[in-house]
Amino acid sequence: MSEAEESHQRRLARNVNELLQELRVAQAGVQILFGFLLSIAFTEKYTSTSGYVRVTHLVTVLCAAIAVAFLTAPAAWHRVLFRQGRREDVVRFGNAFALAGLAFLALAMTGTVLMLAEVILGLWPSVVVGVVAFVVFAGLWFALPFASSQRAQQRECR
Repeated sequence: MSEAEESHQRRLARNVNELLQELRVAQAGVQILFGFLLSIAFTEKYTSTSGYVRVTHLVTVLCAAIAVAFLTAPAAWHRVLFRQGRREDVVRFGNAFALAGLAFLALAMTGTVLMLAEVILGLWPSVVVGVVAFVVFAGLWFALPFASSQRAQQRECR
């Protein structure tokens, strides 16, 4: 194996390790959220909640479950493709899975905030709180990094 190829393989190994490390943070949070959301349905108060809260709860649980699936997929891919020389696939698909998982986590977090706000504030104020939560998650996790990336690319083109 040439030095350039060895360097490429080391970079891929580092990328896989960095991806899996980053996902550990998100996985722990989404799994705790998922457990919390599951437990809500078994409380006494849940039986007297409105249909709106129940639907919001179900959609939020489904978003959290999908987030868990996407955020754990790169680890599964790494294990299944271990020692097959497929690190590039793990990195490429793992990155896409991580972004999708974070998007569903943002939706699950938004739904959780929306649900809590509805119980405390009522329908219309909760919608405002939910929109603010969504804007914060989407802005910090996606819009700002994307805008930063675009600015960096424009600087490189000059």
